[in-house]
Amino acid sequence: MTGDAGGGGAAERAFEDLRAEVSVLRRALEALPAHLRDNRPPDYSVDLARIVHGLGTVADRVQALGQHPAVRMTPEQHGQAIAREGGRLVREAVTALEEAKRDLVGEREQLSGVIGVVRERRRQRAWLWSVGVGALVLGLVGSPLVARVLPWGLDGQVAALIMGRDRWQAGAVLMRSDSPEGWHGLVDASRLVNANQGVLAACRETAAKVRKEQRCTITVPVP
Repeated sequence: MTGDAGGGGAAERAFEDLRAEVSVLRRALEALPAHLRDNRPPDYSVDLARIVHGLGTVADRVQALGQHPAVRMTPEQHGQAIAREGGRLVREAVTALEEAKRDLVGEREQLSGVIGVVRERRRQRAWLWSVGVGALVLGLVGSPLVARVLPWGLDGQVAALIMGRDRWQAGAVLMRSDSPEGWHGLVDASRLVNANQGVLAACRETAAKVRKEQRCTITVPVP
């Protein structure tokens, strides 16, 4: 009995273990579709196509670069090319510097020419001013001397022209400025004659007829 009981217990445990394993396997099989669905790998076809296209472009560029003459040059040839390019750049710089120097010299010559013209004009202007002032002074000093020896009364016309008056007014101004007292006497005598023109004319006619001096009564106006 004891042996049967022990054997039955062992079998029962074995069955329970088997049933547990079957249960675990069944649950695993039941969860497998969902697991496969959730863990399905993504579709990389589009990305792979882009990568392939990019690799093709890179390959074309690498091939074109490989055919470039510079890639096939040796280090010595690279050095010679760099030297030639450097020499060309130096020559261009020297040429540009020479052109700038020539331009600077030309601008300086033009500036010197302009300064020379300005100075020459200043000298000419100063010379003209000197000649003008000298001619004015000479004219002011020499005109009276020249007018004095002019014939046919031209001296009076010159004086009247200078004074801006007619010859009568110019003469009056000159006499008044030379002798104010004599001028006043001349004015008084002129007024006296003008006031007695009739009496003086009659006396002049009588004196001419009898050929003798005549005494005339004149009227002296109030000064």
